[in-house]
Amino acid sequence: MADADRVDWDAEADTFDDEPDHGLRDGVVREAWAERLRAWLPETPSDVLDLGCGTGSLALLAAEWGHHVTGIDRAPRMVELARAKLAGRDAVFLLGDATAPPVGEQRFDVVLVRHVLWALPDPGRVLRHWRGLLRPGGRLVLVEGVWGTLSPAGIPADRLAALLEPLTSDLRVERLSDDARLWGREVADERYAVVAHV
Repeated sequence: MADADRVDWDAEADTFDDEPDHGLRDGVVREAWAERLRAWLPETPSDVLDLGCGTGSLALLAAEWGHHVTGIDRAPRMVELARAKLAGRDAVFLLGDATAPPVGEQRFDVVLVRHVLWALPDPGRVLRHWRGLLRPGGRLVLVEGVWGTLSPAGIPADRLAALLEPLTSDLRVERLSDDARLWGREVADERYAVVAHV
């Protein structure tokens, strides 16, 4: 958590998309994420809440398939870049905290979160809150991992699954480390997605 808190995400915003899995500029990487995301999201147009949306790369994929996306990020520059990336799309981006998104009483079909939960101090509490943002039959789509070997940071899949089990009716863990197309290179650390229905 401490390393993530020290990052100035506004300062990182202008180079954030340089990472293959952030900007999805490489066609192979983009298609790999598109395949996964299409399988994780509902087949029909839905309301998707993208928390910690960054520059909006996953939001753009969802919007291209007809989903209405609300993106939340705490970095003003990330929000600005996401708005530009999705200009003209059915999407809105708000400045706010992923742990308490500024959406009022609005409810969603999907809460989509990539590489955010691991950096939060009380993931169990946050997951309960995120579950409350879903309509009946909605789903959490969480992409997480454990990065680094000397001093690893992250949340292991088994821990996340244990936190989600009492909150969900159906839960699937999908391993992502072995698909180099997603990352633009081979990776050796633990990367995964959890799709959990309520």
